[in-house]
Amino acid sequence: MCKISGLLVLLAFSLSAFAQNAIDKNKQTNTDKYIENGLISLAGKDGVTWQTRAGDFLFKPYTLIQTRGIFNYYDDEGLDLAEQDNVLNTGFEIPYALVGFAGKAFNKITFNVAINAAASGAVLLNQAWFDVNLRDELRFRIGKFKTPFNQAFLVQNGQTLFPILPASLTTRVNLPYDINSVNPKLSTGFDIGVQMHGLLNKKLEYQLGIFNGTGIDVNTATGTLGDDNGLPALLYMGRLAYMPWGLMPQHQGDPSNFDKKALLLAASAGYGVEANYESSNDFHAGLEYSLLYKRWFVSGEAYLLNMDFVERQKVSPVYSFWGSYIQAGYFLNKKVQPAIRLDVMDRNSVSNKGILYMPAAGFNYYVSGHNLKMQAMYQYLGKAGQSSVSLANDDDNGMSEHQFCLQFQFAF
Repeated sequence: MCKISGLLVLLAFSLSAFAQNAIDKNKQTNTDKYIENGLISLAGKDGVTWQTRAGDFLFKPYTLIQTRGIFNYYDDEGLDLAEQDNVLNTGFEIPYALVGFAGKAFNKITFNVAINAAASGAVLLNQAWFDVNLRDELRFRIGKFKTPFNQAFLVQNGQTLFPILPASLTTRVNLPYDINSVNPKLSTGFDIGVQMHGLLNKKLEYQLGIFNGTGIDVNTATGTLGDDNGLPALLYMGRLAYMPWGLMPQHQGDPSNFDKKALLLAASAGYGVEANYESSNDFHAGLEYSLLYKRWFVSGEAYLLNMDFVERQKVSPVYSFWGSYIQAGYFLNKKVQPAIRLDVMDRNSVSNKGILYMPAAGFNYYVSGHNLKMQAMYQYLGKAGQSSVSLANDDDNGMSEHQFCLQFQFAF
């Protein structure tokens, strides 16, 4: 017991000395530019930061808490005829209760670990990676992090224009077959893998990665060898972004950054070998556009998923699905940012008529900079072009017709 107490006292003195070094150093410089986490912005926000006097080691904790009240009203289709209840999945929820730390070591390695206490299972580990920074043009990231696809996911989680991401990215597609398959989403999200990336001439960013392809839900290796093409059953992805006005920030509007101008044009593609429990080889492709101009933020994306079923499934057609959204936000002042979005999805594949369209309106109120923020949004779900009422009802099954969300967020 005495030994443990002595170690705790020694640790306390060590951290005090380390913190003092951080205070002295932070008088001269801000947080390292490579201390990124994909959750909240740490740029220029030293806060609680420990670092050595030389600045070669740095450690910074952070947290992100989101609590929301949500109301969902569903159409009659798909409900129990004996007891129809159109109001479902309504109440309060905590999508994120993140605790993490980022840091730098040896002036060459940056790292990040984040735990989502609101999740369970493998999702509890939100991300864990380290990045070897050889130079701006050549870096290697290893671990669990965001795959290089979809700007809606690549921006900071706590700095999105809307509290809920576009449904076309987060909703599973509809397949006409009852096969041993999980209907995939058009997005790829978090995954485990390795990525080579860099910034060329401060304008051209590239990302090339190989991932498990199993998403945030799995933290173990489960891949096999593809029967149809002989490739390891993994997800291969790449993204190329052109930023003529300099690096695009990882936020969708910042009340402390009204003078910033940035433009991003990007293209990405990926190939998942025997994805979705070995049922299909999936091809992903996407185009991105983002403009940050003083008080304005405008962005849009279009993305495609092509499912080529493997020979063992004995399913001949190739099914393709697409989605797209455009959104804009404008700061009326330092605290108020209204936003609009139009989201479109071809959920039943291009082989069948009909699309889903989801217009949304949002309102963001910054109580205290980035630390405390309120977000509200309303979204409507409409259907157009389906060849029959029954097919239209199947197309949006499981999605709410009216959705209202009020979210409060604290970040530090």
